[in-house]
Amino acid sequence: MAENYGFKFDNTYLELPDCFYSHLEPKPVPSPEMVLFNDALAQELGLDFSSASPKEMAALFSGNSLLKNTRYFAQAYAGHQFGHFTMLGDGRAIVWGEHTSPHNKKYDIQFKGSGPTPYSRQGDGRAALAPMLREYIISEAMHHLGIPTSRSLAVAKTGSFVQREVALPGAILSRVASSHLRIGTFEYAATQNNTKPLEALLNYTIRRHYPHLIDAENKAIALLKAVMESQIDLIVQWMRVGFIHGVQNTDNVFLSGESLDFGPCAFMDHYHPDTVFSSIDHAGRYAYQNQANIGQWNLARLAETLLPLMNTKQEKAVECAQATIEAYPSMYRKKYLAMMRAKIGLDNEDPQDASLIKDLLRWMQKNNADYNNTFLDLDPLNQAQTAPYNTRECKQWHEQWRSRLQKNTQSLESASKSMQACNPQVIPRNHIVEKALEASCNGDEKPLLGLLDEVQKPYEIKKRPALYQKPPSATERVYQTFCGT
Repeated sequence: MAENYGFKFDNTYLELPDCFYSHLEPKPVPSPEMVLFNDALAQELGLDFSSASPKEMAALFSGNSLLKNTRYFAQAYAGHQFGHFTMLGDGRAIVWGEHTSPHNKKYDIQFKGSGPTPYSRQGDGRAALAPMLREYIISEAMHHLGIPTSRSLAVAKTGSFVQREVALPGAILSRVASSHLRIGTFEYAATQNNTKPLEALLNYTIRRHYPHLIDAENKAIALLKAVMESQIDLIVQWMRVGFIHGVQNTDNVFLSGESLDFGPCAFMDHYHPDTVFSSIDHAGRYAYQNQANIGQWNLARLAETLLPLMNTKQEKAVECAQATIEAYPSMYRKKYLAMMRAKIGLDNEDPQDASLIKDLLRWMQKNNADYNNTFLDLDPLNQAQTAPYNTRECKQWHEQWRSRLQKNTQSLESASKSMQACNPQVIPRNHIVEKALEASCNGDEKPLLGLLDEVQKPYEIKKRPALYQKPPSATERVYQTFCGT
């Protein structure tokens, strides 16, 4: 057994009916070795590893050494994957427990890649090093971009290989999240023989994430509304930075409103609303422009599971659910426009703002402009004269924009500052991520550590290597990302 290191576990999830989980421990690995450890996150969690040797930490974060004061378990859930319902569960993940931080906030600590579970569906339950490093990079980038997300505490190599198309070095990620409750958990509960598991899950989710709803007149409707708003807020933030999730299945939708699963995801370079990176998204279901609509579709699946708890009369329950879900488009549009106004420095509303924003996006698509850099290049006081901004069309838009800025309540200097706070100076561009992963898997960690340093300060205005801000050349461009399973 390992030392405690400051972990304070209270496994309230295990108070749910036992159909929701299976007790088991991670399978030992032959030769664990630490690769990455998130010191800043450990401090936020109130953990102290100052007395731990590299060998002891490798044993802990590989599952070879287990903590004394918790019970490890894998979660059961279901999900709609690319529109098709499937019974799932933690096929390669094991939750250590729920740790309470010094700020009295609860976090799940979870292994990813720790071996087979009852839900592995004949898989090996393991993970390769590169996808685990990828999740570490992207989750840290998301956090520092100000986007709600699960985070990565550590990556440890296992000392063995996993067989995919080729043999790959194995690794285990230790993930931190407000919880691992997802829409798919409710879909799983809805398959049980009675509503007791569903009702227990509803009450637990409210206590865990939305305690202000405890006394709601209709808890099921109240939860649906709360989750809907948190999902809209999250997707709007994805759109702000050009993030494409890539696998927006219901089992990847956290009820807490945090981002989850960073395999087939990527950040868009050249703007195009139909951009897709996932190698398995052949029809573009989860393209950049579809993320909001898919968010509504996913919430409709949550609403279906909650119908028995909304009203004893089916017709009335469906009516309540539909009324809630139908409010999604207008709520999303309002929040999306507010976000886009901030990106171009507008601090109030005008009826023509939607057209102004659409015209800019249309110009970006037509000119194959880089999404992130275009917003960085916008200057409230000056018109950029270099290509592609020296076209007549762009100059006309810039004149309209400057005219619109005159209606702001604050100065142009204030508009510039607000734009800097909204538009990151750097994002983890996919070609840079892939190069860093390849180098790291070949023993050179410098590119990976350099990239991590940059994405942890995305809004800091400083002189940084051009490679982190330049879009990829035609030969560097990465067209596909993979789920890592």
